[in-house]
Amino acid sequence: MPVAASAIYFLNLRGDVLINRTYRDDVGGNMVDAFRTHIMQTKELGNCPVRQIGGCSFVYMRISNVYIVIVVSSNANVACGFKFVVEAVALFKSYFGGAFDEDAIRNNFVLIYELLDEIMDFGYPQNLSPEILKLYITQEGVRSPFSSKPKDKPVPNATLQVTGAVGWRREGLAYKKNEVFLDIVESVNLLMSSKGNVLRCDVTGKVLMKCFLSGMPDLKLGLNDKIGLEKESEMKSRPAKSGKTIELDDVTFHQCVNLTRFNSEKTVSFVPPDGEFELMKYRITEGVNLPFRVLPTIKELGRTRMEVNVKVKSVFGAKMFALGVVVKIPVPKQTAKTNFQVTTGRAKYNPSIDCLVWKIRKFPGQTESTLSAEIELISTMGEKKSWTRPPIQMEFQVPMFTASGLRVRFLKVQRFDFYTLDSTILSKIQCRVFKSLCN
Repeated sequence: MPVAASAIYFLNLRGDVLINRTYRDDVGGNMVDAFRTHIMQTKELGNCPVRQIGGCSFVYMRISNVYIVIVVSSNANVACGFKFVVEAVALFKSYFGGAFDEDAIRNNFVLIYELLDEIMDFGYPQNLSPEILKLYITQEGVRSPFSSKPKDKPVPNATLQVTGAVGWRREGLAYKKNEVFLDIVESVNLLMSSKGNVLRCDVTGKVLMKCFLSGMPDLKLGLNDKIGLEKESEMKSRPAKSGKTIELDDVTFHQCVNLTRFNSEKTVSFVPPDGEFELMKYRITEGVNLPFRVLPTIKELGRTRMEVNVKVKSVFGAKMFALGVVVKIPVPKQTAKTNFQVTTGRAKYNPSIDCLVWKIRKFPGQTESTLSAEIELISTMGEKKSWTRPPIQMEFQVPMFTASGLRVRFLKVQRFDFYTLDSTILSKIQCRVFKSLCN
């Protein structure tokens, strides 16, 4: 459920109320005293940002020298509450010239009350977009003398943006050269046993876009996800094309995506914001293609010596390569001296993190590299504790490779505003798709 806030308070570091707004009558006016007594005076502000006192929950966050406290009397969505606070602060900063502190609040009481009435109704968050709110709340805030941020330009045609569903894009955009850039960025999370068995593996990814399109375009993105392909073949009354498909476990979209159309047709249709934005995030737990295999061998020779051999194999295509490969191999804390032999790259011992750090600038596909190290340990008189052998960590980037197997099948620009585009510009639309970037 939404945050359903009963009241919101702005306090300084001493606990004095700078400004407050009550949205419901289910909490008393002395709730801020309970927050000041049980949380601020006991110095427990840094322990947990959510506290429950007397049947009410306090969701609070410190911004500069101001505490923003949301009071709720029911089981509310805490993440939504924090998201509201972050978006509200960004809104205030856009009015105050980039500053948000106690002085900015004292200088803009009237404007803050007006904004609080607009961004929350009966405890439920509303529109917090600065571009839209500035269309009909035209009062300017008292700007900080130290702020160098320029004033935002007014957006034309306010009626469409306030009443319509395209609040993230203004009208009247025109480019001589229309372009769309698309990147898929993935992170592989892997836990493997010493015997080479995969204990846990998942991929988290995001689709990043950068759009420079004129007018009000309507884009359609096609991926090789299993549900989308099955729905497309069902609508076209023909069998699905053969090829690898993937199942997306968790998907979150930017607000520009048409969720109604996605639920019915399983297609990603959207009117993109202007510039760079994150279109969607996803997670995949099955069918993960691991780009590397790490084979470690560690031998403890008595109490003062240890041998470490690590072999790293790249399993992606021979025409691809990995960049910025960093392998962190944990060693005991009593390490005194190390000697290395590597086939590629450079290695050194980092005592601050108790690891052997092996760096390889460029790692081609279908190759392998090895590291051999002799480690001397400090001898201790006490009883030797068994070394827990923490897991080896690896960082890398593999351009043009997706561990999940996600592919962009098509990116269609379906509709333009023909009042701002002519046939010459339409013929010059360029859509360049950069398939993937794997972290």
